[in-house]
Amino acid sequence: MSQAAALRLTRFCVRRLSPSCWTRAVSTPSTPPLTIREQEDGIRRIIFNNPKKRNALSLAMLSSLREDILTDIDNKDLRVIIISARGPVFSSGHDLKELTSAQGRDYHTSVFQACSEVMTLIQDVPVPVIAMVNGIATAAGCQLVASCDIAVASEKSTFATPGVNVGLFCSTPGVAIGRAVPRKVAMEMLFTGQPITAQEALLHGLVSKVVSEEHLEEETLSIARRVCESSRPVVALGKAAFQRQMAQGRDAAYATATAVMVDNLALCDGQEGIRAFIEKRRPVWTNSNEKAHD
Repeated sequence: MSQAAALRLTRFCVRRLSPSCWTRAVSTPSTPPLTIREQEDGIRRIIFNNPKKRNALSLAMLSSLREDILTDIDNKDLRVIIISARGPVFSSGHDLKELTSAQGRDYHTSVFQACSEVMTLIQDVPVPVIAMVNGIATAAGCQLVASCDIAVASEKSTFATPGVNVGLFCSTPGVAIGRAVPRKVAMEMLFTGQPITAQEALLHGLVSKVVSEEHLEEETLSIARRVCESSRPVVALGKAAFQRQMAQGRDAAYATATAVMVDNLALCDGQEGIRAFIEKRRPVWTNSNEKAHD
């Protein structure tokens, strides 16, 4: 992870928007947890678990998602995160009941700021984050898909930014979507609110792959396992560098990437990979930030 990304992540971890903003909802037998976190063989799965409310990204849901992402994020056993959902809707976006005048301007600010920070967190954490989409992803739900490093969708999935139809233009989703798809495609989605199919989302770059519903989990896990075969610090370094250089002009991007390549070679895992290639064997990763040389 780059120094800038690490600093943003640290600030995010310690910041509090208000006394209650990041309080995780307590589950009871009658109120199951909003998200479910599972982890096995380096793969963490975070599952939205509120299908009755279309897995809306309420403040409580955002808080639960944030906690599930950040828990033991620096543990070298964690290699990749998959975000998925139960029910026919991946996520319908913000809970509109939280956006009425009764809640007030400060509360509204907290909602959008919390959401924006979670989307940024997804891109700043040192492991790849994969969206596994099987259904509808709208507004901030579509923003979440666009914010993930990789997105695999079933053929039945659809994507939309329909806020304009209820008088609330999807301005914050537009930040992520406008960086994932061509500008004119993003503008049509934002101005009309019309959904696009999974195949259209693939064509325009919103998702990485489209597969049949029955093969969705298999394909997503296949990608996740492939990530787990690589060195965690090498992947973390590469992810941070990619995010940084994408925001830069060409010359600055090459300067950034050049410096990162040199830093990568200084890692023990960087040298191990080269030795393994030369010796025609599988690399044995340390998965640590240990340096081979200065």
